[in-house]
Amino acid sequence: MGRSSLFSGRLGLAKARIPHADRHGLLWLTRGNLHVSAGTLLFKAAGSDSIDPGNYGIPYQTISMILLGPGTTISHDALRILARHGTLLVAVGEGGVKFYSAPPLGQGRSDVARAHVRLWADEEARLDVARRMYAIRFGQLLPHKDISVLRGIEGGKTKELYRIMAEKYEVPWKRRSYDRQNPTAADLPNQAINHAATFVESAAEVAVSALGAIPPLGFIHEGSSNAFTLDIADLWRATVTLPLAFSVTRKTIRIPDISLEREIRREAVSQFQKEKLIPKMIERIKELLHVDDSSSDA
Repeated sequence: MGRSSLFSGRLGLAKARIPHADRHGLLWLTRGNLHVSAGTLLFKAAGSDSIDPGNYGIPYQTISMILLGPGTTISHDALRILARHGTLLVAVGEGGVKFYSAPPLGQGRSDVARAHVRLWADEEARLDVARRMYAIRFGQLLPHKDISVLRGIEGGKTKELYRIMAEKYEVPWKRRSYDRQNPTAADLPNQAINHAATFVESAAEVAVSALGAIPPLGFIHEGSSNAFTLDIADLWRATVTLPLAFSVTRKTIRIPDISLEREIRREAVSQFQKEKLIPKMIERIKELLHVDDSSSDA
């Protein structure tokens, strides 16, 4: 990522927030320091595979979320500016397979949260939302009304989807396999899926937080602090995550000098903006939770 991909200059401290639906997605920073100088948010990069050494102005008012990779520090003033403007901040682990955030990330609203809780707390309503999520993913409303059965069907369909994507993009594929403690030990397509999933999950985190929904209350996923975020991200697994991962894997195989992680970041940013992924996620959440959030700044 060169200097031309970030904006320079004095950005000021205006109080107005730009709605997340009108922002430009995610920015990944690694190996450097995020700080404020003369009213401008700056990233002093030490240099890595994804960014050259130097100082970069960060357009915090037009970015939904900043992802801080390994070797990155941030100043108190930078945290204050990001919080003031509603720009979300998370840390990601090496290889993008870990995702950390410090709650609360929401916008201080309660109507969406109340609707979320009502649906989640009612067993029948919770199952209905899960079935509608599966219908979105698989193109049909499955007749089954047992969540464990639905998850089993999901597993089979997902395995088949991996096979179809590998065949479509002419990428060698064995199985979904990776070690969270050693992500680079996985083969190229599995590494690519890890990176692509991190970006899509980050976009979902923005959408969930922008509306004030409750991340731990998942309808399909459970037992996780970001279960609902994973539910939302999975709605785009077949149309965004896997095509992104397998297309970049093919490119990396054909051009070995390309950095897999760097290329996925570049393609993800471009695709998210082109497809308006975060606004679509926001609208889908409203639909699933039966809320009209037109009065919010999401």
